[in-house]
Amino acid sequence: MNSWGIIISFGIFQTYYVSTLDLPPSDISWIGSLAVFLLFFGGIVSGRLTDAGYFRSITTLGSFLIVFGCFMTSLCTTYWQLLLAQGVCIGIGNGCLLTPMMTVMSTYFARKLPLAMGIAACGSVVGGLIYTGMARTLLPSIGFGWTLRAIAFIQLGTLALAMMVVRPRDLPSKGERTLPMVDFTAFREAAFSLFVAGSFLSFMGVFFGFFYLASYARDINGMTYTDSLNLLLALNGIGFVGRLLPTPLARLFGTLNAFIALVLASALAMYTWIAVHSTAGLYGWTALYSIAVGGVQSLMPAAVAVLNSDLGKAGSRLGIVFGAVGIGSLIGSPIAGGLITAGGGSYVGAQVFSGSVLAAGAMLMLGAREIRRWKTSASFWSKL
Repeated sequence: MNSWGIIISFGIFQTYYVSTLDLPPSDISWIGSLAVFLLFFGGIVSGRLTDAGYFRSITTLGSFLIVFGCFMTSLCTTYWQLLLAQGVCIGIGNGCLLTPMMTVMSTYFARKLPLAMGIAACGSVVGGLIYTGMARTLLPSIGFGWTLRAIAFIQLGTLALAMMVVRPRDLPSKGERTLPMVDFTAFREAAFSLFVAGSFLSFMGVFFGFFYLASYARDINGMTYTDSLNLLLALNGIGFVGRLLPTPLARLFGTLNAFIALVLASALAMYTWIAVHSTAGLYGWTALYSIAVGGVQSLMPAAVAVLNSDLGKAGSRLGIVFGAVGIGSLIGSPIAGGLITAGGGSYVGAQVFSGSVLAAGAMLMLGAREIRRWKTSASFWSKL
């Protein structure tokens, strides 16, 4: 709720900042992209510290930074202040929180891991609905500052509750406890390396819709500001289906197969966005995009867990993937914004770019799946 939930609500702030600060969309998107980058890239450090037994310390720090950053954002009046408070402070807080929480969850479940991850991921939908709805209602009535403070108070209460109930398991690594901060030995596994590269490419295109859908609705479809926020509410609300859909898909077809299919569906959504020219069509497209991308976000930790054979290194491996994903997320949306500016306000170039990197990422993940399947088959026959 307080990590992904605020991230997928950034489309509200993207539109608001562009109009109030009078800056290009690509400049504003750096705020959201930086927050996403630090959310993921911070997982390299926080995941390793979780494996080393510092779960409680790192998650407490993350909770504090998220709330503090939101309060500081409420006081911001310039671009650089927003970049530091909303981009850096909240981003680091999320980086300290997300990977440790996902790591602990992955150690409690095996067969039902996709279901557990899907239920947890529904928190992002709850956050997206609550925070988007709050901003839509409160921004015109009480202003930017008190809207952010109201959000910060909700974050304070919900994070305090989460910290009271979470309990990490004691699972020592099969290898040495003195692992380096980044476990580079993971890259000796070809399947894992391809998966990391595919995740990097895929997440260059995942967040384009979240950041620019409201702006697209206003600039291209001529929707009002309020109606464009209603579209974001639909985007976040339909995400419930996307977060829970991977569970039966993973059970029927396998976790990796379901994840790759959802990445390809996200690429298809980006390409088909080009042909949408009506408000009704935009709502229909939003449903497709929300389900596909929501499934990608919720199933990715489970897909990483499938490739990991050592629960004691779960945090380190998840942190490496999150680091690659963070770099892709950092540069993806600003590149898309630059393509919009270069195209004179046309979104086609950005849509093609986002769809293409998603498709390329899916192909690399498909290669990772085939290598893993070949090794599993070879190990089976060698035992015979």
